[in-house]
Amino acid sequence: MRHVLLGPAGIPSPNIIAGMMRIHDKSSQEIRHLYQAARTVGINFFDHADIYGGERHLCERRFSEALELTTAEREEVILQTKTGIMTGGPYFDSSYEHIISSVEHSLRALATDYIDVLLIHRPDALVEPDEVARAFDELESSGKVRAFGVSNHTPRQIDLMKTAVRQPIVVNQVQLSLTHSAIIAQGIASNMVGQPDSVTLDGGGIVDYCRINGITLQAWSPFQKGVAPGVLFDEAAYPELHAELHRLAARYEVTALAVATAWITRHPAGMQVVLGTTTPRRVTDAAAGSDLPLTRQEWYGLFQAAGHHVP
Repeated sequence: MRHVLLGPAGIPSPNIIAGMMRIHDKSSQEIRHLYQAARTVGINFFDHADIYGGERHLCERRFSEALELTTAEREEVILQTKTGIMTGGPYFDSSYEHIISSVEHSLRALATDYIDVLLIHRPDALVEPDEVARAFDELESSGKVRAFGVSNHTPRQIDLMKTAVRQPIVVNQVQLSLTHSAIIAQGIASNMVGQPDSVTLDGGGIVDYCRINGITLQAWSPFQKGVAPGVLFDEAAYPELHAELHRLAARYEVTALAVATAWITRHPAGMQVVLGTTTPRRVTDAAAGSDLPLTRQEWYGLFQAAGHHVP
């Protein structure tokens, strides 16, 4: 398992993360099996959010109830959670009061004294950076949160946050897969008039911005088709990509899932892949892509097979 370093402090973290979004209806035994599969292949990073499970903090609570981590084992794992999305709308709340309240509830649900990484889940149009900064300062000084980040934020939104927040923004969690890769495609096809991939979205340059500023990109939904439901391993939807994934899987003696993982982990930005599966075998398969040495030709070949333009 290859590791990346989060933030200026250089927190060693595996480049594959186990996402806990779908464990709410799993038995305690199933959660333990999923956890053990992750730990066995070197994944000690578990991603949560206060809204996961339908009922607020439900997945966090199921995780802690199923595992009952000892103090020593808690020190071995990295727990990340997110806040800011409100149910009943949805709408967003990054106020001081909500951030503090959400973290207190997450700490109780996770049965822990501290959260390793806290993310603001979605950009809030009504954000007051001073309020976020006040909350982060209080959470850091009390030892309740050790590092901070964002999710789905553009470069300018991060810059706005940094006008008041003094802690390093160590993470930006964004959607990325072979077939949902505008953040990469728009850089490759830049200055190519008439090419859909050349359209600049969200201000552009989020990958380069994060590399320049030492922010680790975490890829959520790493195997999703795009905006439509379903996964990119669908042969009917992506015949060329399906063929290329399986050709490389045979060459490297891994699964197609491992190759799709490697397409993200191969990128020099040092990205992390956030798995959403609750199937232990898929965790094991994905882990085989952690350090798969895809060549440049193979990497670009997968990109083209997914339907993207290479000038």
